[in-house]
Amino acid sequence: MSNAELANALLQACQRRGVMLATAESCTGGMIIAALTDIAGSSAVVDRGFITYSNEAKMEMLGVSAATLKAHGAVSRETVLEMAAGALAHSRASLSLAVTGIAGPSGGSAEKPVGLVWFGIALAGQPVVADRQLFGHKGREFIRHETVRHALQLGLRALGES
Repeated sequence: MSNAELANALLQACQRRGVMLATAESCTGGMIIAALTDIAGSSAVVDRGFITYSNEAKMEMLGVSAATLKAHGAVSRETVLEMAAGALAHSRASLSLAVTGIAGPSGGSAEKPVGLVWFGIALAGQPVVADRQLFGHKGREFIRHETVRHALQLGLRALGES
């Protein structure tokens, strides 16, 4: 399925379940919310998208702890969990998708290479879940595209769809 088809499937799944959706995006810069809002009628289930590229934005808009960012960095399991939870807390959504990663071409390290992306999925009433993917050093466009794809797939899985 293309990203557009995945976005449409996620919107339909949200609509069937009466679920509002929010995103919290760092490395994708709004590409997930754009994929969703490219589809007519998305306003029925899309509440908002937080573009939190800087650490300051993560703290101010989502309530990510400065201590978490200092201890673990922006690209970490701990940070993405707080991003996903913060997107729920600061919106009317009951499902949030959060992403933070290193799209490159620079900025990677041995511990956190280019292509590392952390995903957070928060569904109201359930524990926030994190997922880690290594997309490899295959170019910024590829990493961001695959990040959108995987986030949409995770949203579908969170709603019990494959």
